[in-house]
Amino acid sequence: MLHGKKIIVVMPAYNARHTLEATYRDIPHDLVDEVILVDDSSTDDTAAVARQLGITTIEHTKNRGYGGNQKTCYRTALAHGADVVVMVHPDYQYDPRLILPMVSMIIDGPYDAVIGSRILGGTARRGGMPFWKYVSNRVLTLIQNALLGAKLSEYHTGYRAFSEHVLRALPLEQNSEDFLFDNQMLAQILMRGFPLGEVSCPTKYFPEASSINLRRSIRYGLGVLWVSVLYRLHKWHWINAKLFMVA
Repeated sequence: MLHGKKIIVVMPAYNARHTLEATYRDIPHDLVDEVILVDDSSTDDTAAVARQLGITTIEHTKNRGYGGNQKTCYRTALAHGADVVVMVHPDYQYDPRLILPMVSMIIDGPYDAVIGSRILGGTARRGGMPFWKYVSNRVLTLIQNALLGAKLSEYHTGYRAFSEHVLRALPLEQNSEDFLFDNQMLAQILMRGFPLGEVSCPTKYFPEASSINLRRSIRYGLGVLWVSVLYRLHKWHWINAKLFMVA
């Protein structure tokens, strides 16, 4: 705990047996009260490794996708009494040791949500982010900042921390079951005016790190643009987008 607040780490997992233990070991366990892993019907023994490590483990009987996995993660964390929830990918692409500053920015203020940015600090390319991913990240972020009226350094990181009341306020069940879930969630946070902070987060790209291919990346990018357009039209009261209605 930190200042009496219960902190839970959630891990949306799929075929993460090779990197799970290293990720888990670097979590600051003197700060984190519980780690919950949701295994999205992996074809390896991710769930078995998680249980050996003492992680609270939930298994989907069929693959629900990255967004569907997160819905189970957050629903379970709230049911377990979390005050702050941090999503850490078990592929060790993001450094778990940054949990402390991210959580502190929520508990001590002034933020309700914090993301770990690969762009702040200029470490994305040095960490191995492919050039095409870097360029698409920067272009999409530029467009999104214009449409959403924000000034984030990126919208596409998977390293995030949320206060309990943010998670309860968002209509998460309305969101995609796929990778677009992350972007919809940030847009919903901005729509409701929750303060959103960033920390610089070095990242690593290696064969075991999860990533989506070019075809799915293009589909994701188009989805991101559509979410941003819906945001602006809803903000102008031109439409009532279900995605942004009060939960």
